[in-house]
Amino acid sequence: MQRIRLRYTKRGRLRFTSHRDFQRAFERALRRAEVPMAYSAGFTPHPKVSYANAAPTGTGSEAEYLEIALTDARDPDKLRLLLDESMPVGLDIIDAVEARTSGLADRLAASVWELRLDGVSPEDAERAVDAFMAAEAVEVRRKAKNGIRTFDARGAVASLEAHSAQSEAHSAQADRPTDQACAILRLVVRHVTPAVRPDDVLSGLRSVADLAPPVPAAVTRLAQGLFDEETGTVTDPLAPDREAAAPSPASAGDTATAAAKASA
Repeated sequence: MQRIRLRYTKRGRLRFTSHRDFQRAFERALRRAEVPMAYSAGFTPHPKVSYANAAPTGTGSEAEYLEIALTDARDPDKLRLLLDESMPVGLDIIDAVEARTSGLADRLAASVWELRLDGVSPEDAERAVDAFMAAEAVEVRRKAKNGIRTFDARGAVASLEAHSAQSEAHSAQADRPTDQACAILRLVVRHVTPAVRPDDVLSGLRSVADLAPPVPAAVTRLAQGLFDEETGTVTDPLAPDREAAAPSPASAGDTATAAAKASA
Protein backbone atom coordinates (compact mmCIF):
# COMPACT_ATOMS: atom_id res chain seq x y z
CA MET A 1 0.00 0.00 0.00
CA GLN A 2 1.36 3.42 -0.97
CA ARG A 3 0.63 6.61 1.00
CA ILE A 4 0.66 10.02 -0.67
CA ARG A 5 0.61 13.33 1.19
CA LEU A 6 -0.97 16.32 -0.51
CA ARG A 7 -0.97 20.05 0.09
CA TYR A 8 -4.01 22.00 -1.10
CA THR A 9 -5.44 25.52 -0.98
CA LYS A 10 -8.70 27.34 -0.27
CA ARG A 11 -8.68 30.54 -2.34
CA GLY A 12 -11.10 33.32 -3.19
CA ARG A 13 -14.77 32.49 -2.66
CA LEU A 14 -13.87 28.84 -2.03
CA ARG A 15 -12.67 29.89 1.43
CA PHE A 16 -16.34 29.67 2.44
CA THR A 17 -16.45 25.92 1.76
CA SER A 18 -16.78 23.85 4.90
CA HIS A 19 -14.56 20.86 5.61
CA ARG A 20 -17.47 18.57 4.66
CA ASP A 21 -17.85 20.42 1.34
CA PHE A 22 -14.16 19.88 0.60
CA GLN A 23 -14.41 16.19 1.48
CA ARG A 24 -17.22 15.70 -1.02
CA ALA A 25 -15.37 17.61 -3.77
CA PHE A 26 -12.15 15.68 -3.11
CA GLU A 27 -13.82 12.26 -3.17
CA ARG A 28 -15.46 13.15 -6.49
CA ALA A 29 -12.02 14.18 -7.80
CA LEU A 30 -10.60 10.82 -6.71
CA ARG A 31 -13.25 9.04 -8.78
CA ARG A 32 -12.80 11.29 -11.83
CA ALA A 33 -9.03 10.81 -11.75
CA GLU A 34 -9.49 7.04 -11.33
CA VAL A 35 -7.15 6.95 -8.37
CA PRO A 36 -6.68 3.35 -7.07
CA MET A 37 -7.83 4.16 -3.55
CA ALA A 38 -7.59 1.79 -0.61
CA TYR A 39 -10.90 1.44 1.26
CA SER A 40 -11.77 0.76 4.87
CA ALA A 41 -13.40 -2.51 5.89
CA GLY A 42 -16.92 -2.92 7.26
CA PHE A 43 -20.48 -2.47 6.00
CA THR A 44 -19.85 1.04 4.62
CA PRO A 45 -16.34 1.13 3.12
CA HIS A 46 -14.95 4.60 2.47
CA PRO A 47 -11.71 5.77 0.86
CA LYS A 48 -8.76 5.98 3.22
CA VAL A 49 -8.20 9.73 3.45
CA SER A 50 -6.69 11.35 6.56
CA TYR A 51 -7.26 15.09 7.01
CA ALA A 52 -5.07 17.14 9.35
CA ASN A 53 -5.97 20.39 11.09
CA ALA A 54 -8.34 21.89 8.52
CA ALA A 55 -8.75 25.68 8.48
CA PRO A 56 -12.06 27.12 9.76
CA THR A 57 -14.84 27.87 7.29
CA GLY A 58 -14.50 31.41 5.93
CA THR A 59 -10.70 31.55 6.07
CA GLY A 60 -8.45 31.16 3.06
CA SER A 61 -5.44 28.89 3.11
CA GLU A 62 -2.30 28.13 1.14
CA ALA A 63 -1.31 25.22 3.37
CA GLU A 64 -3.87 22.49 4.03
CA TYR A 65 -2.71 18.87 4.22
CA LEU A 66 -4.14 15.39 3.80
CA GLU A 67 -2.93 11.84 3.21
CA ILE A 68 -4.40 9.15 0.97
CA ALA A 69 -3.70 5.41 0.78
CA LEU A 70 -3.47 3.66 -2.62
CA THR A 71 -3.64 0.01 -3.56
CA ASP A 72 -1.28 0.54 -6.53
CA ALA A 73 1.77 2.81 -6.64
CA ARG A 74 1.50 6.09 -8.54
CA ASP A 75 3.94 8.90 -9.31
CA PRO A 76 3.10 11.70 -6.82
CA ASP A 77 3.60 14.54 -9.33
CA LYS A 78 1.41 12.93 -12.01
CA LEU A 79 -1.23 12.11 -9.40
CA ARG A 80 -1.21 15.71 -8.20
CA LEU A 81 -1.84 17.02 -11.72
CA LEU A 82 -4.73 14.60 -12.29
CA LEU A 83 -6.38 15.50 -8.99
CA ASP A 84 -5.86 19.25 -9.49
CA GLU A 85 -7.56 19.08 -12.90
CA SER A 86 -10.54 17.37 -11.25
CA MET A 87 -10.97 19.92 -8.43
CA PRO A 88 -12.81 23.27 -8.55
CA VAL A 89 -10.65 26.32 -9.19
CA GLY A 90 -9.70 27.65 -5.78
CA LEU A 91 -9.40 24.21 -4.21
CA ASP A 92 -6.02 23.57 -5.80
CA ILE A 93 -3.70 20.61 -5.20
CA ILE A 94 -0.27 22.27 -5.20
CA ASP A 95 2.13 19.68 -3.79
CA ALA A 96 2.43 15.90 -3.44
CA VAL A 97 5.00 13.59 -1.92
CA GLU A 98 5.15 9.90 -1.08
CA ALA A 99 4.87 9.37 2.68
CA ARG A 100 8.15 7.90 3.89
CA THR A 101 7.98 9.04 7.51
CA SER A 102 5.35 8.94 10.25
CA GLY A 103 3.72 11.70 12.23
CA LEU A 104 2.48 14.25 9.69
CA ALA A 105 -0.18 15.51 12.10
CA ASP A 106 2.45 15.93 14.83
CA ARG A 107 4.49 18.15 12.51
CA LEU A 108 1.58 20.57 12.08
CA ALA A 109 2.47 22.35 15.31
CA ALA A 110 2.12 26.01 14.28
CA SER A 111 0.53 28.21 11.61
CA VAL A 112 1.41 31.45 9.86
CA TRP A 113 -1.63 33.65 9.25
CA GLU A 114 -2.18 36.87 7.33
CA LEU A 115 -5.00 39.14 8.50
CA ARG A 116 -6.09 42.02 6.23
CA LEU A 117 -7.76 44.76 8.23
CA ASP A 118 -9.58 47.06 5.81
CA GLY A 119 -10.30 50.47 7.28
CA VAL A 120 -7.55 50.19 9.90
CA SER A 121 -4.44 52.37 9.64
CA PRO A 122 -1.05 50.65 10.00
CA GLU A 123 -0.23 53.01 12.88
CA ASP A 124 -3.33 51.95 14.87
CA ALA A 125 -2.61 48.31 14.11
CA GLU A 126 1.00 48.64 15.27
CA ARG A 127 -0.04 50.28 18.55
CA ALA A 128 -2.52 47.46 19.19
CA VAL A 129 0.06 44.80 18.35
CA ASP A 130 2.58 46.37 20.74
CA ALA A 131 0.00 46.35 23.55
CA PHE A 132 -0.95 42.74 22.84
CA MET A 133 2.64 41.46 22.73
CA ALA A 134 3.57 43.38 25.89
CA ALA A 135 0.80 41.73 27.89
CA GLU A 136 1.62 38.63 29.94
CA ALA A 137 -1.84 37.22 29.26
CA VAL A 138 -4.83 38.31 27.19
CA GLU A 139 -8.08 36.65 28.19
CA VAL A 140 -10.72 36.23 25.50
CA ARG A 141 -14.11 34.58 25.47
CA ARG A 142 -15.48 32.19 22.88
CA LYS A 143 -18.83 30.47 22.62
CA ALA A 144 -18.41 26.69 22.88
CA LYS A 145 -20.79 23.73 22.96
CA ASN A 146 -20.88 23.85 26.75
CA GLY A 147 -21.30 27.60 27.00
CA ILE A 148 -18.92 30.55 27.07
CA ARG A 149 -15.25 29.59 27.49
CA THR A 150 -12.55 31.98 28.73
CA PHE A 151 -8.89 31.35 27.88
CA ASP A 152 -5.55 33.09 27.27
CA ALA A 153 -4.93 34.08 23.63
CA ARG A 154 -1.47 35.53 24.27
CA GLY A 155 0.48 32.43 25.29
CA ALA A 156 0.07 30.64 21.95
CA VAL A 157 1.22 33.63 19.86
CA ALA A 158 4.88 33.23 18.86
CA SER A 159 4.98 36.49 16.89
CA LEU A 160 2.63 39.21 15.69
CA GLU A 161 3.62 42.07 13.40
CA ALA A 162 1.77 44.91 11.69
CA HIS A 163 2.52 46.13 8.16
CA SER A 164 1.06 48.48 5.59
CA ALA A 165 -0.70 46.93 2.61
CA GLN A 166 1.50 49.01 0.29
CA SER A 167 4.65 47.49 1.82
CA GLU A 168 3.46 43.93 1.26
CA ALA A 169 4.13 42.13 -2.02
CA HIS A 170 0.81 40.37 -2.56
CA SER A 171 0.24 37.87 -5.34
CA ALA A 172 -2.85 37.44 -7.49
CA GLN A 173 -3.87 34.70 -5.02
CA ALA A 174 -4.65 37.29 -2.32
CA ASP A 175 -7.91 36.47 -0.58
CA ARG A 176 -9.22 40.02 -0.87
CA PRO A 177 -7.07 42.01 -3.31
CA THR A 178 -7.62 45.75 -3.10
CA ASP A 179 -5.85 49.00 -3.90
CA GLN A 180 -7.22 50.63 -0.76
CA ALA A 181 -4.71 51.14 2.06
CA CYS A 182 -5.22 48.82 5.00
CA ALA A 183 -3.24 47.21 7.80
CA ILE A 184 -1.77 43.74 7.43
CA LEU A 185 -1.11 41.54 10.45
CA ARG A 186 1.33 38.64 10.17
CA LEU A 187 0.65 36.12 12.94
CA VAL A 188 2.51 32.96 13.97
CA VAL A 189 0.50 30.91 16.45
CA ARG A 190 1.33 27.59 18.07
CA HIS A 191 -1.30 24.84 17.97
CA VAL A 192 -2.26 24.40 21.61
CA THR A 193 -5.31 23.26 23.54
CA PRO A 194 -7.66 25.04 23.49
CA ALA A 195 -6.79 26.13 19.97
CA VAL A 196 -6.12 29.84 19.52
CA ARG A 197 -7.53 31.03 16.20
CA PRO A 198 -6.99 34.31 14.35
CA ASP A 199 -10.39 35.59 15.46
CA ASP A 200 -9.33 35.00 19.08
CA VAL A 201 -6.26 37.19 18.51
CA LEU A 202 -8.51 39.87 16.99
CA SER A 203 -10.70 39.66 20.10
CA GLY A 204 -7.55 40.10 22.18
CA LEU A 205 -6.51 43.17 20.19
CA ARG A 206 -9.96 44.66 20.78
CA SER A 207 -9.66 43.88 24.48
CA VAL A 208 -6.20 45.39 25.10
CA ALA A 209 -6.23 48.24 22.56
CA ASP A 210 -9.84 48.75 21.47
CA LEU A 211 -8.90 47.79 17.88
CA ALA A 212 -12.16 47.07 16.03
CA PRO A 213 -11.99 46.82 12.21
CA PRO A 214 -15.10 48.29 10.53
CA VAL A 215 -15.41 45.21 8.30
CA PRO A 216 -14.56 41.55 8.99
CA ALA A 217 -10.89 40.69 8.55
CA ALA A 218 -9.83 38.65 5.52
CA VAL A 219 -7.83 35.78 7.00
CA THR A 220 -5.47 33.49 5.09
CA ARG A 221 -3.26 30.70 6.39
CA LEU A 222 0.09 30.97 4.63
CA ALA A 223 1.92 27.99 6.14
CA GLN A 224 1.80 25.37 8.86
CA GLY A 225 4.40 23.00 10.23
CA LEU A 226 6.94 22.71 13.04
CA PHE A 227 7.94 25.98 14.72
CA ASP A 228 11.68 26.66 14.74
CA GLU A 229 12.42 28.48 18.01
CA GLU A 230 15.81 29.76 16.81
CA THR A 231 14.65 31.37 13.57
CA GLY A 232 11.02 32.01 14.49
CA THR A 233 9.87 30.36 11.26
CA VAL A 234 7.44 27.55 10.46
CA THR A 235 9.06 24.71 8.51
CA ASP A 236 7.70 22.64 5.63
CA PRO A 237 6.01 19.50 7.08
CA LEU A 238 6.62 17.54 3.87
CA ALA A 239 10.39 18.15 3.91
CA PRO A 240 11.20 15.00 5.92
CA ASP A 241 9.45 12.85 3.30
CA ARG A 242 11.41 14.51 0.49
CA GLU A 243 14.66 14.05 2.37
CA ALA A 244 13.88 10.38 3.01
CA ALA A 245 13.21 9.88 -0.71
CA ALA A 246 16.45 11.56 -1.83
CA PRO A 247 19.32 9.14 -2.60
CA SER A 248 22.19 9.23 -0.12
CA PRO A 249 25.66 10.31 -1.38
CA ALA A 250 26.91 6.75 -0.91
CA SER A 251 24.16 5.22 -3.01
CA ALA A 252 24.62 7.89 -5.70
CA GLY A 253 28.33 7.07 -5.81
CA ASP A 254 27.64 3.36 -6.05
CA THR A 255 25.33 4.03 -9.02
CA ALA A 256 28.01 6.08 -10.78
CA THR A 257 30.61 3.34 -10.17
CA ALA A 258 28.31 0.69 -11.51
CA ALA A 259 27.62 2.76 -14.62
CA ALA A 260 31.36 3.26 -15.20
CA LYS A 261 32.00 -0.46 -14.92
CA ALA A 262 29.19 -1.22 -17.32
CA SER A 263 30.61 1.16 -19.95
CA ALA A 264 34.17 -0.19 -19.56
